[in-house]
Amino acid sequence: MRWILLVLVTVGVTVPLDRLGVPSAALFAALLVGIVLAIARWAPTRVPRFAGLAAQGVLGVYIGTMVHSDALTALGPHWPVVLGVGVITLLLSVGAGALLGMHRDVSALTGALALVAGGASGLVAIARELGGDDRVVAVVQYLRVAVITASMPVVVTLVYHAERSSRAAASAPQSHIAPWYLSVMMIVVLVFAGSVVGRLARLPGSGLLGPMALTIVAELSGWSFGLAVPVLLVSVSYMLIGWQAGVAFTRESLRAIQRLLPAALGLIVLLNVATAGLGVALAKIAGVSMLDGYLATSPGGIYAVLATAVETDSNVTFIVATQVLRVLLMLFAAPLLARGFVRLTYRRASTEASSEPIAVADARPAASTSS
Repeated sequence: MRWILLVLVTVGVTVPLDRLGVPSAALFAALLVGIVLAIARWAPTRVPRFAGLAAQGVLGVYIGTMVHSDALTALGPHWPVVLGVGVITLLLSVGAGALLGMHRDVSALTGALALVAGGASGLVAIARELGGDDRVVAVVQYLRVAVITASMPVVVTLVYHAERSSRAAASAPQSHIAPWYLSVMMIVVLVFAGSVVGRLARLPGSGLLGPMALTIVAELSGWSFGLAVPVLLVSVSYMLIGWQAGVAFTRESLRAIQRLLPAALGLIVLLNVATAGLGVALAKIAGVSMLDGYLATSPGGIYAVLATAVETDSNVTFIVATQVLRVLLMLFAAPLLARGFVRLTYRRASTEASSEPIAVADARPAASTSS
């Protein structure tokens, strides 16, 4: 009955959010509904692990299908600059995450994952596996996406004085898309094979990154055969990922996150301003407009970015390529970053533990002899 309630309420919240254009509406609704039902103690205790891993794999394939060779070639000779901007964005977000990690309610690793500027749904999916608190990561990541999505129309209008195109956006010519049943078969193979390869390669977050890597290889090599992830399957995966974090909430954890939100909001705003500065630099170096530079370096809200680019007659191909490269960089770098954090923490703990064993060891024999 708890699962039925969770599913029905989540679907009921997802539909209006989707019509309002909320990014990843199913994930946001599942997170919100999961939190409310968990606090009311009407939610299931947890999402089965196999379901979470399957959702990660589907999401990995879905992100991988965004990579197209024609979009990446649009970067031309400017790809080193775009890659450099992505690396600087990663460093800025990690630095902001380290500052967030100074808060008493969050660890440094969780803070870093919460503010990594890209692939919000992917990071939420693998946060727990990497050793972070997926509840904090989910709330802060979607606060970041919400702030960016809400502020983008204002910034585009008031700062860049862009106007919506009077013509309707021409739809891009559709390439061959495989039938849904063939796509589902390919997804199953990619998820299973990608997870196995990721584990054999000891890739952090292998359930997400393994299928993503195989899908990217298939897309760039021309062996994807028109693979397209069905919308319903994407929505179900989003819901599972949102539930995974949402049903784990308690009243104590909710109060801790409430204390964390002002600091997180301030760091998100600073990160947005810093990346807007990177957009100015990219525009001057790559020879694109200031608006193109801003949209290309926006640290999140990729779907809102693309919609805005189409409506304002911006350089859509360049913006798509830059945004996809940023998301891939963030998703592949974040697990490696998490592994580094874990090793550093382990070394510090080992050093601190090895500095005081003598007094403890001396005390024990004394107690045993006196007895």
